[in-house]
Amino acid sequence: MDKHIEAPFSEEAARQLKSGDYVYITGTIYTARDAAHKRMYEALARGEELPFDVKNNVIYYMGPSPAREGRPIGSAGPTTASRMDKYAPSLLDLGLRGMIGKGKRADAVRQAVVRNGAVYFAAVGGAGALLSKSILSSEVIAYDDLGTEAIRKLQVKDFPVIVVIDSEGNNLYETAIEEYREEP
Repeated sequence: MDKHIEAPFSEEAARQLKSGDYVYITGTIYTARDAAHKRMYEALARGEELPFDVKNNVIYYMGPSPAREGRPIGSAGPTTASRMDKYAPSLLDLGLRGMIGKGKRADAVRQAVVRNGAVYFAAVGGAGALLSKSILSSEVIAYDDLGTEAIRKLQVKDFPVIVVIDSEGNNLYETAIEEYREEP
């Protein structure tokens, strides 16, 4: 089912999203990859504030290529989400509402998604140029020294994703395999 949501979004809105739903996100999302997640994790360990309030927000695991003339961002495809699995449960416990990446997640992440009424979305890998067309603006807000891994604030319109893990723990990567195996 196709759904449209505004980001940031509430736990109530997250609970309306089901594994397998096609979702179009409009609003503000943030980018962060491995190095930025490590820094945020270390900041939390020291009792410091994060560069942005994660509550009800979405983090997109993406490091863009340089922007072409007249565009706010270059190719903006997802990176492998499992590289953030070590850090994701802590951010979800702080109220992070959604994550966008590609690939499977650890069970600890699935449990944190359920515990916090969150959602894990997948964006189509290899379609970074197409995905960038849904990005209206891009602004580095933290860790500029990390280059493409700096944290960016993005304004997006109808950014296309698929719900992989919903707030009930249903995992599209598992259920799709079972559906495929079933005989007609």
